[in-house]
Formats: sequence, C-alpha cells, structure tokens
Amino acid sequence: MFMSQHRRRQGALALLPLTLCLGLACGPVQEGEAPVEVATEAQTQPLAAPGFAELHHHMFAEEAFGGGWFHGSHTGSLVSCDGGLPESDHARVRMDLSNLLNLCPGVDLSGNPLLAAFFGLGGAVGSEFIGKIEGTEGDTGIHLGRMSVNTQWPRWDTIAHQQSWEGWLRQAHQGGMSLVMVSLVSNEFLCKALPYQNISRPCDEMVDVELQLQMARAFDARTDWVEIALTPSHARSIIASGKLAMVLSIETSKLFGTQDWRLELDRFHALGVRSLQPVHQLDNRFGGAALHNAIFQAAQFTENCHIDTDCGVTTDTMTLGFDVYRDAAGNCRNTKGLTTDGKALLQTMMGKGMLIDVAHLSEKGLQDAFAVAQANTYYPLVISHGHFREVMNPKLADDEKTTPAWVVRYLRQTGGIFGLRTAHDETRAYTRSGVANNCHGSTRSLAQAVEFGRQGLKVPMAFGADLNGFIQQTRPRFGNNGACSATFQAEADAHLRQQNVSGPARLGTGFDEFGLAHVGYLPDLLKDLGRVGANTTGLSGSAEAFLKVWERASNPRTGMADAAADIDTAGVATYVDKGTREAAYPVLCGEHYAPDSKAVGESCRFKEECVSDACTASGCNSAGTCICDQETDCASTQYCGWGLNSGKCQPKKAKGATCLYGKECLSNTCRWTLTCG
Repeated sequence: MFMSQHRRRQGALALLPLTLCLGLACGPVQEGEAPVEVATEAQTQPLAAPGFAELHHHMFAEEAFGGGWFHGSHTGSLVSCDGGLPESDHARVRMDLSNLLNLCPGVDLSGNPLLAAFFGLGGAVGSEFIGKIEGTEGDTGIHLGRMSVNTQWPRWDTIAHQQSWEGWLRQAHQGGMSLVMVSLVSNEFLCKALPYQNISRPCDEMVDVELQLQMARAFDARTDWVEIALTPSHARSIIASGKLAMVLSIETSKLFGTQDWRLELDRFHALGVRSLQPVHQLDNRFGGAALHNAIFQAAQFTENCHIDTDCGVTTDTMTLGFDVYRDAAGNCRNTKGLTTDGKALLQTMMGKGMLIDVAHLSEKGLQDAFAVAQANTYYPLVISHGHFREVMNPKLADDEKTTPAWVVRYLRQTGGIFGLRTAHDETRAYTRSGVANNCHGSTRSLAQAVEFGRQGLKVPMAFGADLNGFIQQTRPRFGNNGACSATFQAEADAHLRQQNVSGPARLGTGFDEFGLAHVGYLPDLLKDLGRVGANTTGLSGSAEAFLKVWERASNPRTGMADAAADIDTAGVATYVDKGTREAAYPVLCGEHYAPDSKAVGESCRFKEECVSDACTASGCNSAGTCICDQETDCASTQYCGWGLNSGKCQPKKAKGATCLYGKECLSNTCRWTLTCG
C-alpha cells in the first residue's frame, strides 16, 4: 500500500496521462483532455441513490505542500517509515524557520511561546506544535513509536501518514460509501516550512492542485469501480452501476494564483472540477477566512506583517496577520467578508451549477455569500466539513471556524447540506440524544453532534471527515491507543472502563482500537454510531441528500428551500471545566487517578487503579501492570494463574486437560488423575 517517499513520487508521476514539469514553469493541463459532459439533467424524478456520502476527502494530498509532508501514497506497498527523525523525508518542518519572518524585520514573538518555539526552533519542536494535542502521541517531529505498520500506525492521530490508500477507499465503498468529494489541496506556507530536500518542486499551491487533478483523472482512467461525476444525473448513473461517484473540489488559500480567475475557473470546470472554496485558511482576493489555528495566523502575518491589538486570538492581547474586531458576544472575528471578486466568483459558479463550499469563510463572508445566494433564488450553499458550535467545548466554540446555528439556518434556507467533521474533540452532551457522553473524542462524542444536527438543527448531514487533512480523527472506545482521550487521563481511564463493562461491545475490526485510522473505517464509524444509540438513518442515506443539493444548484429554483423556523438549540448541557472535573478524582503521587478503572493485564501506576487492587508498580515514578491475587479478580471462565503465570488471568480448562487444582477447570474439579473432571 505504501512505498518510500522517493519511490511513491515516481509511481505517482508514472500514472499521469499528461506530461508535467515539476517547476514553476509547469504548463497548464490541456482542456482537450477533459472528460465528456453527460446529457442535460432529466426532469423526471430519479430513484433515490443508496449509500452515504463523504464530502471532504484529500485522496491525493501526498502531492500537496510540494510533495514534502506525507509518508505513503494512495497506491503502492505498505512499508514502515523512519520514525520522523530530524533528518527524515517526511512529517517535520525545517530545523530553522526564522527566515520566514524576513519580510517582517524586527518582529518580537516572545509574548507567544508557542509561535516563538515554532519560528525559533523548528524541526521536531515546530512539527510537534502542528501535530500534537492532548491525549495523543502526535504524528510529527520525532514519532519514534510510529515506525512500524500495523502497530502504531495507521491510527486515528496519524496526520502525516497516508489515510486514503485506494484499497481502503474501496473498503469504504464496499461498506456503503457511494459518493466522495475529493478536495485538491495545498498551502504555500506549510510547503515553505518544510526541509528543502523534502519537497519535489518550488512551492506553488496551484501547481500542486494541477498535479492532484491529473492524479484523480489517472485514477479514474485505470479503475473500473470509481468514476468522476460531472453532473447530478451522471453521479446517479455511476452509483446505479455499482461504482463510487467522485466529485472534484479545490481547497487552497491562493486560489487560481495571480491568473485571470474567470479563465481559470472555466479551465478547471472543463477538466471536471465541480466545487471549490472561495477561501481556505488565509485571506485572499476573494474574501476573508474564518480564524482558526495559530499556525495560519502566523502564515497570514508573513503575508502582510500586520499585528492587530483590537482583539486577541494569537495571544490574549493581539492577533497576528488578520484584521479583527470583537463581536457582541466578545469573540474575535475577521473584519473581511467577500470582496467584489469573491461575489463575482460565486455568481459565476452559480451560472455553471457548481457547488459552493463556504466551509472556511469568515462570518462576514458567510453573510455575504448568503446574500448572493438569496439574490439567486436561494442557490444552495454547502459546508463540506465543520463542527456545530453549540455542542463543542468552549475552546473550540470560540473558534470562528465552527458553525453556529444561524449559519445552519442559511444552509437550510438555501437547500444546502452540512458535512460533519469526524474529528471530534471533547464535546458537550446533547441531553436529547439518548447517548451517554462518556468517552470524549470517540463515537460517543460524535453522536452528540449527530443528534444535535438531526433533532435540534434539523439539517441534512453527510460526513466531512477531512482525511489526509492535518486533522486528528475519531478516537477509539477500546484499547490503549488513546481511547476516550480528548480530556484528562483519570477521566479517560474511568470512561474506558465504562466502555469495557457497559458496552456496546466491539465491532471486531481495527476501528475498535485504532479509531478512524483511514477511510476504510468510515462504515465502521457509521455502524458504531448506531450501536452507541445515535439515529444514523440520515447519514446512511446522505448520498441522496447531497445529490438533491446538487440538483437544486443545477436546475431552476422557485425560492427558499426551507424557512428553517424550527431550529432549537436547547438541550445542550452546561459545560463543566476540565479542572473542576479533574479535582473530583483522588490524588496519589501528585497525580489524579480513577479508582478501580484498570482490569488485570492493563497498565497501572498505583494499586488503587486496579479492580484487583494489585499493581506491579513500585514507587511514584514507576509503571506496572494490574495483576490478580484471587479468583474473583478474573472472569468466570478464568482462574488466577500460579507459577510462571502468577498474577495473570488464565482460561479455565476443558474436561480431560491436565490440572493441579480444581480452580483450573471449567468443572472446578481436578481428579486424582490430575485431569479436569
């Protein structure tokens, strides 16, 4: 499935049907190579398309960022990586990033330790800043635990390793995914932060996009189970034939570069692109971006050297790069909405029946986009990947990138759809969900958002997983790979114990312990959502919901799709701060712990963590394993071992097996012949 970075680049390029130079002088893709358009939309009512849709997927992102970040390809052989060592060929930024600030001499970032570390130290430190959050071991910098496949990767937080190998995509298709929107993606700032020897070509977002477009078309040409969809009716025919419909989109900050955007839009449309985002992480000539991550505030700063002290996002007192204001609720927001070019771009896209993805627009940009949609008889707007603001924890809810209920009203009024991000962090409980919110970051967290979207917001939803998109994914409910870990350790341990004791039981696939490690596990994610209690009917049939949105964009409209007067945001539980929750747990050796949360065989720090009240750890700075010291510490079909198996729960033996003690036997009887009765 994967190959070394050098070999996978050769393999990727060998697939291209067109000659592509890898420098700035790279020529455009030829329009004459475009797929043939299918017939005009039929007006008869089509049969409902089966299956679910994934609206935000970066299948070919191995060639994003100048080809210098990802390990592995969408095709190839699965091999171990080198662990991301400081001189490795992937998953790290340069050792010294200070030259990125050369355009802004004299800048002092000492007030922001994270950014000071990122620009001043780079290397493993800067990489970890990109890739590590609470509850994870990270996947960038020095990821020594990630060298061998099928052990530490792929798993839910491997943001620098391929998550969309074609075999996994087919696995998702066979499991019910009938439509995927593939986003051709790049970011110049991140490319420029990578080691020079790792990138394949000068950093240019649109060159990366063109290469990925050719890869998508080559993939279409050589497979008999995937086809690029050009219209809704084409997508329906693809799905009806048993194939996966692939819709092409573009997500990049420097959309169309400095070229004439009208000509470029025509050209990319002729080559099969049917959706795009006017802006991505940074402000551009089309509009303002939703404030998101400090990395992109730093990136915006290198573009304009602007420091805004009207409102603090980067620190409590200042914001790098973006011009911001404080809204009525006290939150910092981008002052920039859609520009004149941005409004014209949307209008031109509407004329082509394209899908307008507003996922990264600033709040002012969203208001502007809705005004343009209204003026065009409520042309549908799409958010391909987002979080519902009202159910997110306060840290994320403050983020302009999260989607509030008033924006969902726009989607419903225009007849649009919402792509729900599967990368859920700590989530507030939606009390009407019927799903216990007792495993943060897992399907139990995602279920709160699913039910809030279904019952409260009443918006059509699909998945917006953002795989291969620098985003850590749904955590598992079982095992020792970060289960329930979007919180603090004591609570995660307690919640993991609840999953093991109360269930629902494991699916029996890698999703159980590795979470949403790759696209092939999306059907498992959907199944587990249903098992924990979420109503997944809408998600399961989301391909049809998406096609109806596309048909609304392609056909004449008569007005508002839905007044959306029934949105109800009640039922979201009051958030209790992590510090308050953690203080409720007892403390040993200066650390909070969950009593009786570990079964025999699981790691422990103190005996009090073990259900058996016995741990091999000795002293505050040691780690050990929970052991048994009596039969009741083990399951009814087990006994507490002795000799070489002392302290380990062992399976009881069948009749006739060798024994010394009755406790070893299922019958609880060891006969004088030393065999189980």
